[in-house]
Amino acid sequence: MVDAARPAPTPARGRPPLRTILIWTTVAVIGAVAWGVVALVRDEEISALWLLAAALGSYAIAYRFYARFIANRVLGVDDRRATPAETLRNDTDYQPTDRRILFGHHFAAIAGAGPLVGPVLAAQMGYLPGTLWIIVGVIFAGAVQDMVVLFFSMRRNGKSLGQMAREEIGVVGGVAALVGVFAIMIILLAVLAIVVVNALAESAWGTFSIAMTIPIALFMGFYLRTIRPGRVIETSLIGVTLLLLAIVGGGWVQESSWADTFTLSPEALVWALIIYGFVASVLPVWMLLAPRDYLSTFMKIGTIALLAVGLLLARPVMQNEAVTDFASTGDGPVFAGSLFPFVFITIACGALSGFHALISSGTTPKLIEKESQVRMIGYGGMLVESFVAVSAMIAASIIDPGLYYAMNAPAGFLGDSLESASQAVAGLGFTITPDQLAGAAAAVEESTLVARTGGAPTLAVGMSQIFSDAFGAGGQAFWYHFAIMFEALFILTTVDAGTRVGRFMLQDTLGNVWKPMRDVSWKPGLWLTSALVVGGWGYFLYAGVTDPLGGINQLFPLFGIANQLLAAIALTVATVILIKRGQLKWAWVTGIPLLWDATVTLTASWQKVFSDDPTLGFFAQRDRFSEALDNGEVLPPAQSLDDMEQVVTNTTVDGILAAFFALLVIIVIADAARVCVKTLRNPSAVVDSEAPFVESELVAPSGLIPTREERQLMASVAAGRGREPGGDGGPVGSDGDGAAAGPR
Repeated sequence: MVDAARPAPTPARGRPPLRTILIWTTVAVIGAVAWGVVALVRDEEISALWLLAAALGSYAIAYRFYARFIANRVLGVDDRRATPAETLRNDTDYQPTDRRILFGHHFAAIAGAGPLVGPVLAAQMGYLPGTLWIIVGVIFAGAVQDMVVLFFSMRRNGKSLGQMAREEIGVVGGVAALVGVFAIMIILLAVLAIVVVNALAESAWGTFSIAMTIPIALFMGFYLRTIRPGRVIETSLIGVTLLLLAIVGGGWVQESSWADTFTLSPEALVWALIIYGFVASVLPVWMLLAPRDYLSTFMKIGTIALLAVGLLLARPVMQNEAVTDFASTGDGPVFAGSLFPFVFITIACGALSGFHALISSGTTPKLIEKESQVRMIGYGGMLVESFVAVSAMIAASIIDPGLYYAMNAPAGFLGDSLESASQAVAGLGFTITPDQLAGAAAAVEESTLVARTGGAPTLAVGMSQIFSDAFGAGGQAFWYHFAIMFEALFILTTVDAGTRVGRFMLQDTLGNVWKPMRDVSWKPGLWLTSALVVGGWGYFLYAGVTDPLGGINQLFPLFGIANQLLAAIALTVATVILIKRGQLKWAWVTGIPLLWDATVTLTASWQKVFSDDPTLGFFAQRDRFSEALDNGEVLPPAQSLDDMEQVVTNTTVDGILAAFFALLVIIVIADAARVCVKTLRNPSAVVDSEAPFVESELVAPSGLIPTREERQLMASVAAGRGREPGGDGGPVGSDGDGAAAGPR
């Protein structure tokens, strides 16, 4: 055992002042009262504000106390130690980056479709189960995973999750992890990309606004690096102003003669995404990826903050039940399966997401300035995403339940007319007339809202209702299309960052057999691996766009399970590292979330593979369609005998892959258990895998707002270099508040 791997000692702290005690006591009481109302009130209307208060109170306490405990006591963050952004700086992938810009990049990269559409679909079970999982899950699982993986990757020079598994667990479990992680990542990226395509197809407003974020980001990157180095706030104000102009301009373009230029077909959007993904992966991170994600974060967090204000002004009540009958019967029209385990699979990114571990072991550890910043960026970034998920749950639960099921039930169940949809919804126990369905569509200027599945349109309707009631301006139609554009922007940022992370992962993997690939900034290697990654998800994306039953549409049912299996791999790696560091007493921090996630996800995998219910099990569905095909019958969603054959193929592939991914995770966990037992028996044989300690010369705050001690230190550093302290920020890689960050 190497002593340097142990956490640095935590300095003793005195008793907190009375004001601090009173503040946190008040927060705790408000949160407890809100939770009591949310959990106990039944058979009467409840304001959405109670959910808002319960979430915000829980997040504040978790960040202040639990995240601080993990950072200081479990991880032992040490700001004396240089991060790989400082020691390996090459201005392509490794670059010390202001914590505010990095928070924006990290949040934009992790916040994709999951926190938006997962809670909307899970509202079928009622608002209470999903809300509990979103808040409790993020505090004890999702945010913990993101912060811990970020820290351990940072301590290993930014190595990818798959490579860390290979080095920490061994050949068998490591290879299983490498294969599983990369395959799952390609599926996740293709799923995220097809959501973007569906949102932007034939939308001049959305396409123009999002396209303009690229030149704006390039301008911000060069402005901050060469024109006005260090002026983070100044650059941010310019970027946000240009972004707002792009959004307003999108509405103008949609009504102008330029509309045809920006009205792209799904196929054209696929090629545009593939080209953009490749370019974003190979360009230096400071030039496009980091500033664009930072810019997008203003739009994301700004819209969610606006939604919170809208909730305060509109004060909507929950129309959805706290717990519906579908939670126990498992025969809901939106998705099949009972509350356990499927609500924990349907809601992924808002509570726990394996995809986040890829970002935390991809771009972010190569950019972070100080170890203490893992708390703000890793844990804090995930809390913000969880709040997005709570907001989505509220938006889905304040609309009329009849409209909710008319939008989210499949077309085969609802029929091909407003009358048949009304009757189908009535069969579920809810009432909505054909005139009400037509009126809801007219209010948002859509031809129909029936069978608009996937969650995104429902969220847009809920958001437009809140914004319209609170602010009025523009009416519900304006806010609906604004929400659709917001969702597309929200998801797109995960595609570009995910492609770069996939490139890192592939380079790490190939580096095991060809040493030049270990240098992630080696240009031939980064070009080749970037092309392979975009080619992988681009193939499934294009096939899915051109074939309603092919490509990524074939693999879409695996999204939730695959994502949570990836989280199990990440938590396994983190637990192994804690034990190998000699921290068995703290292994529960990641071990308990691992046990829960593995139980939930493997149970869901078992049911999806072996259930004899054709609405749930892949192979049961295959048998049903195969039998119908033999009899010459056509079952929805198929519309021909050829489609029937495709469904049989799809369900067979999905069943095999679900079993294969579950088997890989079982191998990883079993091999990790072997390593842990071996470590406990002979701790002296453990080889330290952390990078050597190097004294840091950077000066940077640990949180969003510098403490008094940090300001004094930065002022002394600035004075020592003949600079005036203050200003609105330092260069990318500076302290971000006017003080130099060390030698260049």
